[in-house]
Amino acid sequence: MNRPLVVSTLLVLLATAAGCGSDADESSDSTLTVLGAASLQSTFEEVLGPRFEDSHPGVTIKFSFAGSSDLSAQIDQGAEADVFASADAANMDKIDDQVDNRVDFASNTLQIAVPPDNPASVSAFADLTSPDVNVVVCAPEVPCGAAAVKIEEATGEQIDPVSEEASVTDVLNKVVTGEADAGLVYVTDVQAAGSDVRGVPFDESDEAVNVYPIATLADSANAGLAKDFVDLVTSDEGQQALRDAGFARP
Repeated sequence: MNRPLVVSTLLVLLATAAGCGSDADESSDSTLTVLGAASLQSTFEEVLGPRFEDSHPGVTIKFSFAGSSDLSAQIDQGAEADVFASADAANMDKIDDQVDNRVDFASNTLQIAVPPDNPASVSAFADLTSPDVNVVVCAPEVPCGAAAVKIEEATGEQIDPVSEEASVTDVLNKVVTGEADAGLVYVTDVQAAGSDVRGVPFDESDEAVNVYPIATLADSANAGLAKDFVDLVTSDEGQQALRDAGFARP
């Protein structure tokens, strides 16, 4: 074979291999960073995360869970991430120009969490306004706190909480540890807590249903993997996992 032709052929093969390598690098020995609302922790960490890693050999998911307002602020300040799942539209809207592939994937409603023996005998939303009941809620800028405010406005009932927390899991923990007589959390949090708390449903919760959006970050270094994770969450498999955890459809 003509020597220049051999060299040209090798160069083409090497260039092709290099081009393929960029795609391979994204799915091999990569870390996908997912920022998620605190209420998603159990489902993402224990169910969907492991399933994603099983179907993407070499990929590790790094989760960070907190109040959606904190996560949105972190992204706006330049935090490196690939996927953001918010507990409401408002906090996703704040960074809408920084995300792609946005889609609603679940919804959630508030429920009153009380200790198993319900020492304050809470049975209705109005009971939370009693000065004799130590109530903990989320801060207003957090989705669960914003939902509580909507219910207060709709009912005319005003809660005077003993503390306002940065995430719904912090509220739940106050109830579990006996530091509060009641806390406004999501249905899913009560379900996840099992026998540690008792859930008290209330009709007024329909006044504030939170719809959860998920999106990939526009500057993600793992755009393909990020989209794959969003696809898993919105797939039949992902939706069933969310239903099992108590989330409703968006």
